Amino acid sequence: MKVYVDADACPVKDIIIEEAGKKSVPVVLVTSISHFSLKEYPDWVETIYVDTGADAADYRIMKLAKKEDIVVTQDYGLASLALAKGCYVLHHKGFAYTNGNIDQLLQSRYLSAKERRSGKHSKGPKALTEEDRQKFSELFRNYLSGKN
Repeated sequence: MKVYVDADACPVKDIIIEEAGKKSVPVVLVTSISHFSLKEYPDWVETIYVDTGADAADYRIMKLAKKEDIVVTQDYGLASLALAKGCYVLHHKGFAYTNGNIDQLLQSRYLSAKERRSGKHSKGPKALTEEDRQKFSELFRNYLSGKN
């Protein structure tokens, strides 16, 4: 098992790295070269930089991820692809994408995009709360332990 993180805007990388380290599970942070950093990570963390093009990180994650790996993303499209590949897919707000909820999430994304194209403005996502971080941490630990 490995953990792949769509890392450009992931606000829970610290939780992922800490909890995966406790279980000796490798973590792969996939991020755009425009987010290049000299930050040092522990030995079990690999950083892969991709081009700045749209969906470049998604394509790399899908190329690397295997069945039963964990993928952490807020991108519903990537989540859908990873589910089809047999991965466990988690959102940083503390919920798992499933075959039972992905269609509704994709439909919601489509309708929101349609509204934006027609000139309506949305508020955008709510800020990550401490409660969200706690929910993610607990969910992630359960998946690392096979209690999903």
